Amino acid sequence: MVRGLIGGTGLGVRLIRSSGLIFLGFSASQAIRLGSNLILTRLLYPEAFGLMALIIVFLVGLTMLSDIGIAPSIQQSSRGDDRSFINTAWTIQVIRGVILWLICCLLGVIAAWGYGEDQLRAMLPVAGLSLLISGFDPTRIETASRHLSMGRLTVLDLLAQVVGLAALLILVWIMGSAWALVIGGVLSSLIRLVIMHTLLPGQANWFHWERDAAVELITFGKWIFLSTLCGFIIIQGDKAILGKYLSLEALGIYNIGYFLAGFPQALAGAVMSRVMIPLHRECPPGTSAENYAKVRKSRALMTATVLTMQFVMAFFGVWLVELMYDQRFVAAGSVVTAIACMNIPYLIGMTYEYAALGRGDSRGLFHLLLPKAMGQTILFILGLSYYGLPGALAGVWLSQIITHTLVIRLARQHGAWDPWHDLIYGMLGLILTGLALWYHWGELALLGTFSTAQ
Repeated sequence: MVRGLIGGTGLGVRLIRSSGLIFLGFSASQAIRLGSNLILTRLLYPEAFGLMALIIVFLVGLTMLSDIGIAPSIQQSSRGDDRSFINTAWTIQVIRGVILWLICCLLGVIAAWGYGEDQLRAMLPVAGLSLLISGFDPTRIETASRHLSMGRLTVLDLLAQVVGLAALLILVWIMGSAWALVIGGVLSSLIRLVIMHTLLPGQANWFHWERDAAVELITFGKWIFLSTLCGFIIIQGDKAILGKYLSLEALGIYNIGYFLAGFPQALAGAVMSRVMIPLHRECPPGTSAENYAKVRKSRALMTATVLTMQFVMAFFGVWLVELMYDQRFVAAGSVVTAIACMNIPYLIGMTYEYAALGRGDSRGLFHLLLPKAMGQTILFILGLSYYGLPGALAGVWLSQIITHTLVIRLARQHGAWDPWHDLIYGMLGLILTGLALWYHWGELALLGTFSTAQ
């Protein structure tokens, strides 16, 4: 059996093998990040993490707001192995990277004025170089995902991260400021680019433009662009808003808690984006009972795994923070519990979004994410205005429950909805959320102190 999993070529074998490799690779990656994070908290002050959180909001925002879906296009298109198609996609990706860096140069001035932090004026253009560099990443990365060939890619990703983090820690030790985090991020992007170009097998990219390929990419990508605009609001909107509401110190502490609580969600996203899209492309659940059964089994396993990890964070996150961080960051424990519980409704319906992408329905995904982003933002701001940070996080949780009806509608359109999956995990999620909040009710009172930080 082990030999079959290692060398087999069937879809099921490739699915299991790729999921396992992504899980191991991402877990190792997060362990490395956590270790470096613990070291960095000993070398830097909380304000540095708050400043870097603002920079990341801008970088992630620009990345998501300019995303035209090159990765999912290569994964789901019938031309995903065509060299002309791939090189046209790479050319668009490079042009996008150049434009993003130029925008970063402009945003440095705007961000410095908007947040009252003069350091952002110079930091954002330098940090934006990472976006320019990433634009040259080879499309061999997406080709490997398309064919569920994740072995070497996973190893190279880890290698790039280890080397990049080593460079970062050296910079922080020498410089002892937030500038080290900025420059380290640029170096990490450069190191990853060199490693992928040098060690990942496959044909090199070159500049090329084919009109038909560009039309297909842009037609599919225009809805991805709008979807990632909504995705940015959903994923990064809290930190963008809290950047004006909290002090840099409080924002830095919040961001550490968010990192720990978001591990299961980030892992689920990494696995599903690489596995569920090819699965739905090759086994569309709406076309046969056999395909539906395969997808249903995979969905149930993924949801069970990610919810187990999420509740581990909800129950034990407070103790992890107390064990690993010093007293300056102890309030992050309350953030871990609150956010871990807040994300449960989203994780239950997460796989359905990839059913749409696997079938090339980027428009349907946008029609789901737009009301989700609007609802979450409105309830987050209302909760923040009346009840501080606890109210804001409760607003996000409530918005996810309300908009799950839209998730169901999208899943039904592609024959992917599994009502028993939603009912069982939904009831389990409510019970365990209530237990986690009751058990840590005293620690959650610390969330109120974030609201008064100025």
